[in-house]
Amino acid sequence: MQNLTLTWQTSAGASAALYAAAFTVRRGVARRAEGEVRRRRAGTVADVLREAGTLLALFALWQVVGHLSLMGTGHALERAEWIHRTEGDLGLPDEASWQRAVVGHPWLVQGANYYYATMHFGVMLVVLLWLFLRHRARYAWVRTTVATTTAVCLLIQFVPVAPPRMLPGNGFVDLAEQYGQSVYGSAVAGVVADQLSAMPSVHVAWCVIAAVAVVSVARGPWRWLMVLHPVVTVWVVVVTANHFWADGLVAVVILLTVYLVQAAVSGWRQREDGERPAAAVPGERERSAVRQG
Repeated sequence: MQNLTLTWQTSAGASAALYAAAFTVRRGVARRAEGEVRRRRAGTVADVLREAGTLLALFALWQVVGHLSLMGTGHALERAEWIHRTEGDLGLPDEASWQRAVVGHPWLVQGANYYYATMHFGVMLVVLLWLFLRHRARYAWVRTTVATTTAVCLLIQFVPVAPPRMLPGNGFVDLAEQYGQSVYGSAVAGVVADQLSAMPSVHVAWCVIAAVAVVSVARGPWRWLMVLHPVVTVWVVVVTANHFWADGLVAVVILLTVYLVQAAVSGWRQREDGERPAAAVPGERERSAVRQG
């Protein structure tokens, strides 16, 4: 299967093109103001282009930084062995047994490989676009959550950890490679998709963010269907042997920490705004003096 993941070069180039398009649209609006409705529509288009450019720029940065490490890659397999052994000591289900349950169903395996390769990024883009266009007030919160959580995951990924599929001695099989669906292709300008950044799982973090965003913002019972996305994602990353349980658990802990920090900062800002005196508003003191005079 052709690598469906955008390269960092493609992402960076697309980001630059989107920023240029946003600038062109906004500049055109400034030159040809032809009514409030058209100005608002053009402004929305420019904002969408800019935000899409920002997300692609962050995606490109993620890919590049993912190939850097503070420690050598020589012990990545040993760290993976330790994780697998520790999970067994804690009584967690063996991921290899979950994989063995699907290896005899080629259509299921290929579907899982495609889901792993495409849905984490595709679903996130759709959710962010929906929030930006329909629920702008909630968009910034979710975008900040995505950026912060991904940044923390990248910091931890400076310590290389191999995925389960690199441990055939433990009973794992690289199903994506077996079916010609691996997203880890040949190098492009010296950069390939990083295979030693399994801990923590950004796939799991992103799917939970998307589900929480839809469930908390949307209305109606249909929104609960979004819970299936993290459930399917966790199943997919395990049966394809791309992640251990621990990779997903650490990602969720990071996400919960980010949520708590955001809530604390938001509460602090609200208290600061509530305690700010009216006279602190620019021009309020002067207007009060005029009224009293």
